[in-house]
Amino acid sequence: MTTQIGHLTLEQARAQLAATLPNRPAPISADEYAARLAHARRLMRDAGADALLVTAGMSLRWFTGIGWGASERLVGLLLTQHGEPLLIAPNFEEGSLDAVLRIAAGKRLWEEHEDPHALVAGAMRERGAKTLALDPEAAFRIHTGLAAHLGAGAISNATSIIDGCRMCKSAAELALMQHACDITLQVQKLAAGIAREGIGTDELVRFIDEAHRALGADGGSTFCIVQFGHATAFPHGIPGVQHLRKGELVLIDTGCSVDGYNSDVTRTWIFGEANAEQLRIWNLERAAQQAAFDAVRPGVACEAVDQAARDVLEAAGLGPDYRLPGLPHRTGHGCGLAIHEAPYLVRGNRLPLAPGMCCSNEPMIVVPGRFGVRLEDHFHVTAAGARWFTPPSVAIDQPFAD
Repeated sequence: MTTQIGHLTLEQARAQLAATLPNRPAPISADEYAARLAHARRLMRDAGADALLVTAGMSLRWFTGIGWGASERLVGLLLTQHGEPLLIAPNFEEGSLDAVLRIAAGKRLWEEHEDPHALVAGAMRERGAKTLALDPEAAFRIHTGLAAHLGAGAISNATSIIDGCRMCKSAAELALMQHACDITLQVQKLAAGIAREGIGTDELVRFIDEAHRALGADGGSTFCIVQFGHATAFPHGIPGVQHLRKGELVLIDTGCSVDGYNSDVTRTWIFGEANAEQLRIWNLERAAQQAAFDAVRPGVACEAVDQAARDVLEAAGLGPDYRLPGLPHRTGHGCGLAIHEAPYLVRGNRLPLAPGMCCSNEPMIVVPGRFGVRLEDHFHVTAAGARWFTPPSVAIDQPFAD
């Protein structure tokens, strides 16, 4: 088709999976984990919280190295202003947790018939802690269980503490995210390369997962959306297998993780020749994405980046607001250990951007019933403005900068 689309056989693409990427960055160090705990304690003081409880999920991994899914059993980290951090967990999970724990921590282990919330309250009393900031991702049953021992008035929302710690990435975090983005961009290139008339979305999804694994991601694709033609008008796709035809747009949105840090890259390109409307909308999408990027600098409100993209679209007669044809959602989301995390580039978010913040830039255009175009690249904020993790698309038939 072109030098970037439909020019590879599956065998040729697989041969390129052996190509060497830059060396995998170092994992998060013990010193950095210690600095994270110290930062949390400073923010706890600012918030008037004597203790912080971080429950299973991405924030627990960020503070401790423990990647643990939330369930009905309480697993968490209790941090107070003084004394060692305490791991709260079922007794029978101790060995599994020890295998991934990356900080020095005491333990408060509970048996199946015991109340873990009482364990948290008891530990707080021992240290003279009266107020608790609770992870905003904690299940309601955890809040209820804690309130039975502490009183609801003693529990506050820890969003300002956790987001205040996680939003601005360190150099080590940026390196891991860059490596994940490098992997996914290479996967996107190979996926475009094997496009052919009649190929199914299911075949591309399988190849993308295989390619992520082969290039060293933590384990295949963390997610993968592949849509053709009219299905591209649905931001997160529609069920069923589609088969590619000439003249259709292809939208591929996928990512992977490296030591838990995520990539998230979308490309939309034409298979064959674009018609005038496809080309017009694609070019508007690229212009809106660039306008959002150009608006980024420290001190600028997150909502201003969203508005910069919308201004381009509204000047071309799309929208306004979330009306279609136009942009049906926010311009971007933060990314790190979670694919979607603070900060969000959306109207009403007046949080000022700061160096180290990482966000997607994806002001998708939807033309209902016909097609959609999403170009998604991530950037991180520097003192001078924004810096791309992946170079943006060049043209509707040239989705990659090289």
